Amino acid sequence: MRKNPTIGWISIGIALLSAVGIFFIKDYRLWFLVVLLVNLLIPVLFNKRYNKSALTLCRLLVGALFIFSSFTKGVDPLGTKYKILDYLAAYHMTWLNEAAMVLAMMLILAEFVVGICLFTNVLPRLAVLGASLLMLFFTVTTLFDACYNLVPDCGCFGAAVKMSNWQTFYKNLVIDAVLLPLIFNNRQLKNRLSSRVQLVIGCIYAIAFLGFEIYNYRHLPIVDFMNWKVGKKLSVESDTPDQIYLTYRNKQTGETQDFVSTDYPWNDSVWMSQWEFVDQKTKGGAHYLGFSAMDMDGNDVTEMILGTADLFMFTSHDLTKVTEEEWEKARRITEAADRHGYNVIWVVANEPEYVERLQSEYDFIYEVYYADELEIKTVVRFNPGLVLLDEGLVVDKWSAIDFPQGVKLDQLFER
Repeated sequence: MRKNPTIGWISIGIALLSAVGIFFIKDYRLWFLVVLLVNLLIPVLFNKRYNKSALTLCRLLVGALFIFSSFTKGVDPLGTKYKILDYLAAYHMTWLNEAAMVLAMMLILAEFVVGICLFTNVLPRLAVLGASLLMLFFTVTTLFDACYNLVPDCGCFGAAVKMSNWQTFYKNLVIDAVLLPLIFNNRQLKNRLSSRVQLVIGCIYAIAFLGFEIYNYRHLPIVDFMNWKVGKKLSVESDTPDQIYLTYRNKQTGETQDFVSTDYPWNDSVWMSQWEFVDQKTKGGAHYLGFSAMDMDGNDVTEMILGTADLFMFTSHDLTKVTEEEWEKARRITEAADRHGYNVIWVVANEPEYVERLQSEYDFIYEVYYADELEIKTVVRFNPGLVLLDEGLVVDKWSAIDFPQGVKLDQLFER
């Protein structure tokens, strides 16, 4: 007698409804966690109740989610690197910091290959194994995040979708509920192509996506999910006064402190070496930039920057890593901007003393303002970067690799 597959479909339905609820339920109560945990038991206790159609749907859902997750991070691998650095600091594994970029690339690549292989049914059993290992790692990590708030945002979907730590953990339980039927029924996952052909296809997937990651790393995200995207009109105006609060954590004691963005001791190099940025909150208004710049005296100049026409804004979260070739590119752009009546500023995260030494060496560094390292990274991922602003409109932006030079620079002033 054919077993009734209804309970399998019910489990999938609960998972999909829970996924929707996660984005709308603000207060996560115990009953919701109970529902998710009970739904995890269904594929364990009734794994034979999933017919071929249900397993196909599970495979497509898990595959699509992994593809989406890897794409949102793959367009911005530097963002994933920064998130991995946060995790390494939280788990006291900073000795791995130098490998953070490689770890980011490999993690994103693994997600994509697992996802695309599941979605296209290439090496499905191996893909299920890969998905299982990844989800075990993600579920445990996000549980610790939810309980102890080690990292405010896991970056699971890059900058495209922001989720709280509890949302992220519950989201992973939903994925686990859809993945478990594939784990217990992996012998039913088959492909008529030979293993060798499937392996070749999998390698093609991996090479193509790795190239995609490298392109976005060397240049800028081809799809920008951040506030400072090209074509966006930025403004600090709001109907009510607002304040940006920055949360910093002591690297040794774990103590956290909140500061108004204009008042934190950014120019105290000793303090900055002992504390790390954790989170940013806005109270009282509609400020959405995720960015504020100050002059040497601590005066907020954000509104001035966004109110200036024809402005080139160089950004750098670490001037010590700018190469001589990049300095030369910046000099040419500055000289060309001066000839055409454009304004040029720098927004950096280094100490004023270091900036003063650079200004004595590079006479084209005129106006310099200061911002938090993390905030600068949300403007332009690359170090250094360049943004062309016109009264708050982001006209264009570039990584140092793509700084306009020669004919391209001349054409920039003709439009």
